[in-house]
Amino acid sequence: MPPINKNESIRKSLSTRESRALSKLAGESRQIITISDIANALDIHRKSAKDMAFALKEKGWLERIAHGKYLIVPLSAGEDSVYTAHEFVIASALVEPMYIGYWSAMNHHGLTEQVPQTVYIVTPERARKREIHGVTYQPVSVTEQKFFGYQPTAVGSNHINISSIEKTLVDCADHPEFCGGIGELTKALQNAVDSRCSWKRVVEYLRRVGNGAATKRIVYLTDQLDIELPQYSALTEEFTTGYPLLDPTREATGTHDSTYQLRLNVDPETILPERHS
Repeated sequence: MPPINKNESIRKSLSTRESRALSKLAGESRQIITISDIANALDIHRKSAKDMAFALKEKGWLERIAHGKYLIVPLSAGEDSVYTAHEFVIASALVEPMYIGYWSAMNHHGLTEQVPQTVYIVTPERARKREIHGVTYQPVSVTEQKFFGYQPTAVGSNHINISSIEKTLVDCADHPEFCGGIGELTKALQNAVDSRCSWKRVVEYLRRVGNGAATKRIVYLTDQLDIELPQYSALTEEFTTGYPLLDPTREATGTHDSTYQLRLNVDPETILPERHS
């Protein structure tokens, strides 16, 4: 039997009202809907909309991804309802406000060839880690001071907040553990040279974030890559005390470099292969 007939057999399991609600919401290019969306689509009470959402979930037409939020499973998913929307669209429904950041944003901007298996969500709120359709969604809670440097970006028919190239680099220097380590950040900085990256903005964002370790890592790595940073002298004069690890994902070994006030726990040759080839 052709696949379309299989899908039609599922469609028949819907009541007229359920079919009308899904057709209307899907026709508006919705991928993720709420209880309120169902209530508004049919002009019914919230309790009835909540019951309908539960019924549609049980029939395989909706998948709950967060409290009161559901992913519409389209006909194209087939009989077994195997389907997922773009990961960034799902991520945007898990917590608000938010933006896609760290390794996920690095990949989006073409700063790394690696495809992370985790979607990193930056938010000033507290949210828990989730796994949906085999994809891990990792919220990273930051202070309001650090929650900036993103813009709405088209993802299909949706607009999702994603950190800019400059903020992505600064965020990853702030927390290398969320971008695959200092080696990935080094590649991203090198790739940013050929992108529309504004190094002036990188410096502005470093100061605004206010993490001395992030500043030291960026200064050290750009020096190794022969990238000129504006206001270089001012940045080095503002170095904070202490010797943070160059790569906090590695063991606390290596020498203490007084020039950068960093503990160099990574061999430069392992993160700068092209330079030393």
